[in-house]
Amino acid sequence: MTEFKGKLRLGVNIDHVATVRNARGGAYPDPVRAAKIAEEAGADGITAHLREDRRHIMDADIDALMEQLSVPLNFEMAATEEMQKIALRHKPHAVCIVPEKREERTTEGGLEVAREENKLAHYIAPLRDAGCRVSIFIAADKRQIEAAHRIGAEVIELHTGAYCDYHAEGRFDERDKELAALTEMAAFADSLGLEVHAGHGLTYDTVTPIAALPQVMELNIGHFLIGESIFRGLAPAITEMRRVMDAARA
Repeated sequence: MTEFKGKLRLGVNIDHVATVRNARGGAYPDPVRAAKIAEEAGADGITAHLREDRRHIMDADIDALMEQLSVPLNFEMAATEEMQKIALRHKPHAVCIVPEKREERTTEGGLEVAREENKLAHYIAPLRDAGCRVSIFIAADKRQIEAAHRIGAEVIELHTGAYCDYHAEGRFDERDKELAALTEMAAFADSLGLEVHAGHGLTYDTVTPIAALPQVMELNIGHFLIGESIFRGLAPAITEMRRVMDAARA
């Protein structure tokens, strides 16, 4: 049996607190307040995605998060010159490079690293030099993992969206195949010396098999927790996710 590599960390994505705020304008609800509540509820880090079109998180939110957080900020961003400049100005603990299309409602797949290997290698070098831990958000695909390793990324985040979608749709054979791929690729990435994270679409019903993977060191969960907070409050929603994760790890 493979031994677990350490405590499984929970990163809470607060993007969709900003989505609700921006639906009406004004200052409420405040994503920074949500981040502080998440800290107090046991989150090990906060994730925020500053999109090109600023559809949820705004530049001022990143400024405030960097100033007020006592846990690490994972700054999700597309591989653009604008985002690189913002990241280099703030120097967050971690940057996660994700694919981004204006027409998508959420990040729909992993980054195509192998096809853009040379470009991405040059793109992430200044971020690493600035002390940011660079993560690449990718599908459970050996070719993409190998490319992420070659360009100098320290971390990969496996996209769990397809696995969660298949579960929600009752397509359990396909779900189990995707889970098998995630399991195999987590072990492969770990064998290359990459730190393995996972996220996208995880819920109380789907998190256990992912949390149980011994190579996975961090889960990043947002939309579900913000939605669940409507019914039970943000802190209790996070506390329950932490309980389910810890039970899976045990």
